[in-house]
Amino acid sequence: MKGFDPKFADFPDYIIGITKEIWEDRGLATLHNYYAPDIVVRSPGSVVVGNQGVIAATMATLAEFPDRTLYGEDVIWSGTPEGGLLSSHRLYSTATHTNPGVYGAPSGTRLRYRIIADCHAIKNQINDEWLIRDQGAIVRQLGIEPNDYARDLIAREGGPDACVRPYTPANDVDGPYKGTGNDEEWGARYADILNRIMAADFTVIPTEYDRAANLCYPGGTEALSHDGADQFWMGLRASFPNAAFKIEHQIGRNDPMMPPRAALRWTLHGKHEGWGAFGRPTGAEVFVLGASHAEFGALVGGVPKLRREWTLYDETAIWKQILLQTGEF
Repeated sequence: MKGFDPKFADFPDYIIGITKEIWEDRGLATLHNYYAPDIVVRSPGSVVVGNQGVIAATMATLAEFPDRTLYGEDVIWSGTPEGGLLSSHRLYSTATHTNPGVYGAPSGTRLRYRIIADCHAIKNQINDEWLIRDQGAIVRQLGIEPNDYARDLIAREGGPDACVRPYTPANDVDGPYKGTGNDEEWGARYADILNRIMAADFTVIPTEYDRAANLCYPGGTEALSHDGADQFWMGLRASFPNAAFKIEHQIGRNDPMMPPRAALRWTLHGKHEGWGAFGRPTGAEVFVLGASHAEFGALVGGVPKLRREWTLYDETAIWKQILLQTGEF
């Protein structure tokens, strides 16, 4: 870990450790050290440039959810300490909706949801980030449908002309990280699976997914087996049948004491012109930022299959794009 604080045993320890230090241990001031002053943070709902904006957003979240926890389920990573490291960090978060904030009046609801954050780090500092929080799971637990939340958010942010614009290629900002991951076999295998699904070859699911595969999808959805994967991916692709699918970043890892696993960051860009997960086709142009993790294993006959999958995108940011273009708010 050349260039990193020696208190961290390895890169996953660094990522999990600074997350706890910042959020749970209230070390917000450490963001001045751990985050670059001009960091670019892209989430489906916005693009934020600069550490001050990150600190402000962190304080706002902790004010609304003071007991928030972030449990690191996995860190799938690539790169070198000398040249820069990219972590795809999957977290399980809990929080009680204690005070008023972006999610409205306090409800006392105890929330559980996942996050996937891709962060580039070099010399003990993060300088580029892609962050996807399962907003659909959060708002549903608060009794709000994602499209209704997006509609209300547009109004609370000052209407369609003044509201915060969701992340799209039009408002993206170039950051320092230019890598695309690694060429390890498990990342390549998972990329092939998703590329085939997005090319409408759904036969890949019974071929490559274990029959008992455990699946976690947006909205806090938990699914099982071939039918669960088919319904999720079909619902997404059917909504945007001609959208361009692109794997932006690909990592595979085969570490001791861990199953072979993969992390993909991907985009889907095109028109909402089909019936699927987002209802009646509207023709709106939509940009989806997604992230997926997978674990593989050979339970039967020594033949490896996809046994666990986690995929996230932000339903509320997709609905916000749709509503802003259709004027249905």
